[in-house]
Amino acid sequence: MKLALHKAEPMIVIAPPGPRATEWLERDQAVMSPSYTRMYPLVVRRGRGAMIEDVDGNRFLDFTAGIAVTAVGHCHPQVVRAVRRQSGRLIHMSGTDFYYAPQVELAEKLASLAPGDEPKRVFFTNSGAEAIEAALKLARHHTKRPRAMAFLNAFHGRTYGALSLSGSKTIQRRGFSPLVPEIHHAKYGDLSSVHALFKTTCPPDELAAIFVEPIQGEGGYVVPPDDFLPGLREICDRHGVLLVFDEVQSGIGRTGEMFASEHWGVAGDVVCLAKGLANGLPLGAIIARESVMDWPSGSHASTFGGNPVACAAAIETIKLVETRYRRNAVKRGNELIAELKRISSRFDFIREVRGKGLMIGMETTDRGEPAPAIRDRIVAEAFERGLLLLPCGPSTVRFCPPLCLSRRQVEIGVDIVSDVLEAIRAARLGFDSRN
Repeated sequence: MKLALHKAEPMIVIAPPGPRATEWLERDQAVMSPSYTRMYPLVVRRGRGAMIEDVDGNRFLDFTAGIAVTAVGHCHPQVVRAVRRQSGRLIHMSGTDFYYAPQVELAEKLASLAPGDEPKRVFFTNSGAEAIEAALKLARHHTKRPRAMAFLNAFHGRTYGALSLSGSKTIQRRGFSPLVPEIHHAKYGDLSSVHALFKTTCPPDELAAIFVEPIQGEGGYVVPPDDFLPGLREICDRHGVLLVFDEVQSGIGRTGEMFASEHWGVAGDVVCLAKGLANGLPLGAIIARESVMDWPSGSHASTFGGNPVACAAAIETIKLVETRYRRNAVKRGNELIAELKRISSRFDFIREVRGKGLMIGMETTDRGEPAPAIRDRIVAEAFERGLLLLPCGPSTVRFCPPLCLSRRQVEIGVDIVSDVLEAIRAARLGFDSRN
């Protein structure tokens, strides 16, 4: 008897891409934008929990969660029920012009969850990039200052303001200049580089906000030194600068706390959310101190931001994360980090395993230098064995599974990674360990 998808284990019945997947890949290539980044030929048919099935019947353990989005797992039945219930009542009415309960209820919940003593207000968007754009506009409006600061290797999105704040990859910027002016970049994790900019190119009295990921995502799943976020908070307080936390990838329980900044006991003036917020439906938000969100009616809006169906999904997602999956993220994350450290200690091309909760990076190296080719081979060979992974940073494998991950799924994932690392070592030594 075939197990239900969420209880199944990885199974490759035909080497991907199979015949059905190949048909879809050909159709995709004819009509889709070439700007999309696809790591391997996965054509998804359905998902449940931490498992994915492709159109040819192959089953994969998903350690990507759709890029850290399906926080409580693919098609969680309680989220599905909430979506069906709300879509039968009201799909759209535009929350910037009208009122409806799911938007208000979600705003109340987010305002109560966000760290900091001052009351909060919420603005809804459709994505993380839109949330960053809104935060940049709000910061300039509130402070009446022109400049903003972000960090090298940061990723905040691909729209113009978000891209101008990003410092991740040249491919994301090449050909799109001029970008938004007066954006400065310091070195992530290095408070002295912030002070150096103040002394050279960025007068602090002209700085509206510092944008920072509590844990860098696209930049390589980099956890900062313990003094970094508290130090930024002190700098911002001293100079009247807003501290904006980009929690698009790290928020909603991903690191074991509802907000990653809570690991360091620091509250932002503005917090940007998206990805895991609505478990796969397009929804973003900024949560700001009430005294900061002082822009007037009509100064910023979004037709679809705060869509009632997306809000209903987010309300249910947050409830599940708070009551069940935040704690599971800590437990499974500790297990996964410990096991990845254990197996990687045998391989000289693994530099480090790092992370918090289920936001984990495994960095590859070759003679002391970043090794993107090895990283990409790990991702590709894991896919061939039924495990979905993603890259990030110069040479890091990204582990961001759904927060519903089980102990057995941790074991399966680690076993597959171990087999891949052994195969790569064998190939580097000049023989096939499977012979």
